[in-house]
Amino acid sequence: MVTYKRKKVTKYRAHTTHGGGHRKKRRGAGSRGGRGRAGSGKRAGHKKYGITLGRHGFVPRRTVGMLNTLNVGYFTNEKIAQLLASGQAHKEGQYISINLAQLGYSKLLGAGNTAAKLKLLVPQCTPRAAEKVKAAGGEVTVSEAGEKTSE
Repeated sequence: MVTYKRKKVTKYRAHTTHGGGHRKKRRGAGSRGGRGRAGSGKRAGHKKYGITLGRHGFVPRRTVGMLNTLNVGYFTNEKIAQLLASGQAHKEGQYISINLAQLGYSKLLGAGNTAAKLKLLVPQCTPRAAEKVKAAGGEVTVSEAGEKTSE
């Protein structure tokens, strides 16, 4: 059996705006003097400027490659043990040799500290990071930018 649904219009008959809020609101552009710049000549002092300021034209984005960075503090004793076990780091005498380009990192940053004697091969390195590695008894070799060397 079909249920009878009352039309909304009958509910709104006694109300002026039929749920549209204030009486001025639900109107077209007629209540606002036309759309866009229409009718601006009829209103003194309300002429919109001919020149619209802002950016124009097409400028291609310069694609800046994201650097995959790594901090000195990453090299804890546990991490170094993991890298040695997986074969990503090698022991060379008293040094632990790590090629950061092979690990997928492009820059060494100076946050944190390390106690291990590291021999790092890095595409880029900050002066502070190199200073911290040298203070721990290690050395940093900066390779050609973007060059991924293999041992």
